[in-house]
Amino acid sequence: MTTTIYETEDLAAIRSQTRRFVDERVVGRGDAWEAAGEVPRHLIAEMGKIGFFGLRVPEEYGGIGMGELASVVLAEELGRGTYGGFTATAIVHTDLAMPYLLNYGSHEQKQRWLPDMLTGEIFTAIGVTEPDHGSDVAGMRATASRDGDGYRLNGSKLYITNGGIANLLFIAVKTNTDVKPSRGITIFAVPSDTEGFSASRKLDKMGWRCSNTAELSFDDAWVPAENVIGDLDKGFYSIMNNFQNERLVLGAMALGEAQKAIELTVDWVKNRKAFGATLWDKQAIRQRLAMLSAEVEAARQLVYHSGWLMEQGQDAVKEISMVKAVVGELVNRVMYDCVQFHGGMGYLTESAIERMYRDARIHSIGGGATEVMLEEIAKRM
Repeated sequence: MTTTIYETEDLAAIRSQTRRFVDERVVGRGDAWEAAGEVPRHLIAEMGKIGFFGLRVPEEYGGIGMGELASVVLAEELGRGTYGGFTATAIVHTDLAMPYLLNYGSHEQKQRWLPDMLTGEIFTAIGVTEPDHGSDVAGMRATASRDGDGYRLNGSKLYITNGGIANLLFIAVKTNTDVKPSRGITIFAVPSDTEGFSASRKLDKMGWRCSNTAELSFDDAWVPAENVIGDLDKGFYSIMNNFQNERLVLGAMALGEAQKAIELTVDWVKNRKAFGATLWDKQAIRQRLAMLSAEVEAARQLVYHSGWLMEQGQDAVKEISMVKAVVGELVNRVMYDCVQFHGGMGYLTESAIERMYRDARIHSIGGGATEVMLEEIAKRM
């Protein structure tokens, strides 16, 4: 496949190792995970053993200490595995949840939790979204009130990937309701065995079926003050900052899915015969696939350039918003045409492209809907 000018020797090694893992441990194995509604813990442990969970973790805590482009490569290659739920399970741990500890946790908190996060013994989730508030983070209603040496958490969270399998969850709640909505939010690290906390409902979904997605409930769940991540009442800014990394990585995941779908479809149409010739011999089909391939390659350059901007410490909100909007819409167009060119086979659940079509739909919704991303871009025009 085509890479970019940003592909260093280290990134190439991550790409090769991840692709090998996907080919050997994921491709063709995920149907049972889809039926179970979650990825097996032994596979999570294998990923930890290989070192996938430590790419962005500083060396002093046992990681490799790389930057955003390492996450881009990992997410893109995992996305090629054709099981979107598996990829989501992994990158929520590495790039949506763990960064709260890495970027805002204290040294003591990192020493306490990071070693087991790297092995997968501690598996994480992030709880921000609520039943009535998706992209509107400031409108959340879950609260925490002071109680002795800790806080009592009350409320609920919805659409939480890894919510039912994580044993440490980073939960955003209101700790001060007397200030404007964008303030007064705090992040808490909540162990899954906390009394008063429950993954109250496992959610059934159109796609990402092997990712555990849950509704979370907090009923006077007491969490010690030492589990506050970052500054009290400043969690909104932590969430906004991490959204950039989240959206970049989700874009990279969608990129890998789109690339793999085109490869599967090209292989299919070159072998499928109709009206005395292969489908590849039909000019309209091969030209449409050629155009999709060109669009994916253009999107790849945008994704990697945006990751490079983040590594340079530059403000890349506009570019990251473009990534999320462009690739989230593109992967859906790619899947639509790839199903079309598979014909009847593309409509059968035994076909990888059918599953990929369903999995891709979330990319224009989750992590920031396309419409929200376009507003972020427009603000900066």
